Formats: sequence, structure tokens, C-alpha cells
Amino acid sequence: MARTTHPLPVLDERAAGTPADAAPKCPAPHGSPRPPRTVPGWAWALPPVAALGWFFLYPLFLVGKQSFSPDSGGHSTGPWTDVIEEESFRKALWNTVWIAVGSTAGCLLLGFVLALVIAFVPFPGGRALSRFIDIFLAFPSFLITLALLFVYGTVGMANGLWTDVTGGASGSGPIDFLRTPWGVLLAEITYFTPFVMRPLLAAFSQVETAQLEVASSLGARAPRIVRQVILPEALPSLAAGGSLVLVLCLNEFGIVLFTGAKGVTTLPMLVYSKAILDGDYPGACVVAVVAVVLSVTLYGLYRAVVARTATLTGGARRAGA
Repeated sequence: MARTTHPLPVLDERAAGTPADAAPKCPAPHGSPRPPRTVPGWAWALPPVAALGWFFLYPLFLVGKQSFSPDSGGHSTGPWTDVIEEESFRKALWNTVWIAVGSTAGCLLLGFVLALVIAFVPFPGGRALSRFIDIFLAFPSFLITLALLFVYGTVGMANGLWTDVTGGASGSGPIDFLRTPWGVLLAEITYFTPFVMRPLLAAFSQVETAQLEVASSLGARAPRIVRQVILPEALPSLAAGGSLVLVLCLNEFGIVLFTGAKGVTTLPMLVYSKAILDGDYPGACVVAVVAVVLSVTLYGLYRAVVARTATLTGGARRAGA
């Protein structure tokens, strides 16, 4: 006798035709924590922008406002007209530009060569010299100027050695270039070259030695390796160091003051003489505004030229790869 089997009840909700999502959900308990509100991105920018505006932009605005406020009262362009017509202002502007550009070029050239030697030429004391560069960056500019005066000044070591040999009077030596524009140029190159070397040494430490070994094994000489392998890698660091040195040289005051160079008046020196010595505060503010505009303009021009050069060099490397 055949036994009749009965199907078991379907336990699966999906098999029974009841969707799983149709199950009643438990309501969230009262007083559960809400998700935290996100702060808009622009709100985080308000504190630094406010600090920048209060500590930098507002004083700069006051300087610009004072440049249009003559001592007689009111507001006019008289201080600007008076300063621009002065011969001393035009000489100071020219001295500032050519000394800053010449110092930057000298720092780039000398810094690149010295960084190459320290990074790629093994010699005793190379690591200590690299550490000394970090310490050198903390030295004040007038200290370097005083050191040069002790060596090359009119009564310095070089002239003292000359008078000892020739028997001449003290201070009658032939070396007296520190009181000329060339002395200012030498002092600024001496002081600001480590500002170019520091980023270059950091960039050279990232260069793969395998690239240099492959280039050398293919018959490339040292000048070609430097030009085609090392220099393209160093361009961003050269741009960073050069732009920093350019801005610092444009606004350098201590070196020009301590060298005592006759006839070498830069814009910072002119601001000092007008504000402190002459009491012409509107005229000093005019020169200060011109110095700010000049610094920003030359800095932007320098970065644009270096960025263009880096782009062309990168394209040439990709094309030759």
C-alpha cells in the first residue's frame, strides 16, 4: 500500500512569495545620536584669511594710504610725483634691480656647482659640509658682511698682509672694493648661495645613481650627464631657491648698510633714509609700495620663465625618451 506524502510548509519567505524587505522594521529608539554636521570647507579658510588680512594686508593698506597723504593734509598724488621726480629714487631703483638680478644669477651658478661637488664627488668632510650649510642659513646677513670686512676691508687681513710685505702705511692697501657695488654683490652672493644649495642637495639626494651609471656606460661624459640627466631634475629646486634669493636680495637692508658702499642706495635704504633721517613718511611709503610691486612683479616673471623652461625641458626629455 503506497504511503501518501504531504509537502512540508515553505519556510523561506522568498519561496512563499513574501519579500524579505517587507518585514516590519523596528523604529529607532527615541533620543538616538544624530550624524554630526559637516563644517563647510570655506569655514576652515576664514581664520587664516582673517589673520592674514589683519596682520599683513591691513598694514599694507595703511602704507598705501599714507603714500597718498601728504604732510599738508588731505589726499593727493603729490608724494608720488615728488618721489618719482627725484634722481635718488631712480638710482635706487636701478641699483636694487641690477644687484638683485646679478646676485641671484651668481647664487644659482655658484650654488649649482657647489651642490654638484658635495652630492656627487666623494671627498672627506662632504657630509659635515652639507650639515654646515644648514647652520649657515641661520646666520644673520650683517655677520657675513663683517667677516668680509675683516678679510677684504681697508684695514682687513688682505691689506694688512700687503702693508707688512711692502712696508706701507696702515690702510693704504690696494684692496678697497667692498665699498663699491661689487662689494655688495660679493656679500649677497656669499650670504644667499646656501639658500640655493639647500633645495638642490635635497633634489640631488633623490637622483637614482643607476641613471648616472647607465649614462656613463653608454659613453656620456660628465658635462653631458649634468646637462641631460642632473639639470632637468634640478630645475624645480633651482626655481624655488632662485625665486627665494631674488625676493630676499630685492629687500636686503643689512648687507648694504654694513658694507657702507658709497653711492649704492637701494630701495630699502631709501625707505630708511626718508623715514628715519628725513622724516618724510609719505615719501617713505611711496618707496615702500614701489618696492612691494617690484618684488611681486620680478618674482612672478622669474617663476613664469622658469616654469616655461621646465616645460620645454620636460617635453624634450619625453620626445627623446
